[in-house]
Amino acid sequence: MAWSAGISDELKPVLDRLKEIGYDGVEFFIGSPNDAAYKQIGDYAAALGLETTAVFVLGPEENPIHPSLAVREKGLEKIKWTIDRAHDLKATLICGPFHSAFTTFTKAAPTEQEYERSAEILNKAGDYAAQASIILAPEAVNRFESYLCNTMQQLAYLVNKTQHPNVRAMFDTHHANIEEKNIRQALTTIAPLLSHVHISENDRGTPGSGHIAWDETFSTLADIKYKGWLTIEGFTRNDPDFANAIGVWREFSKPWDMAEQGFALIKEMCEKHGLA
Repeated sequence: MAWSAGISDELKPVLDRLKEIGYDGVEFFIGSPNDAAYKQIGDYAAALGLETTAVFVLGPEENPIHPSLAVREKGLEKIKWTIDRAHDLKATLICGPFHSAFTTFTKAAPTEQEYERSAEILNKAGDYAAQASIILAPEAVNRFESYLCNTMQQLAYLVNKTQHPNVRAMFDTHHANIEEKNIRQALTTIAPLLSHVHISENDRGTPGSGHIAWDETFSTLADIKYKGWLTIEGFTRNDPDFANAIGVWREFSKPWDMAEQGFALIKEMCEKHGLA
């Protein structure tokens, strides 16, 4: 997403250079309606030796926790469509705050009924994802983007309620920096369910340029024996429409600074803390 939220041939030179830097994989935002483009880019990434993961969000008209069954079913259909596109990309995991609609609020705290609605939709989506050997990793995000899951405690509660082997959990350092009291405790809480980690600076810029507690994060990941992806999620104004949609109003970092310096940080931290 540092380059584009779309899927097109324009990303091919980006993939080439990411491979040269040393990346093992790339993460794509799934939202573009051009179905054929996903397979084309997925094939291209595979030919380079790059694995893929995916991320997406749901809108208010497809909210899994909406009181209307029709709206919740639209959410399930959108998740299934996303799984199909991820399969085209050859992705093995889909992450994001798709437990509920992005930036959609009721002006009230989450209810038990909303957790139950989300768990029901996620369980059904897990069945569909299992057919494609894809893991769904819902994400706890900050209070300005969601109210259902802001912390690892809330996310663990939801995923355990879902009770599906293909529905796991993810951790994002940016959101945790806002919402968690203690990073080590948060990671320990989600450890039994953790399948994906976003390496994201406090301002969404280049990892290592801000004040995220990287030593604490990586040492805890090593302690809990985490074996999944470490994926940089950083935003720029390279794709203005996407930047406007997520409230990115200034340039935090240039995409290639983020990619190169972020890669160096991850490599340094993994070596320092013995994270394989």
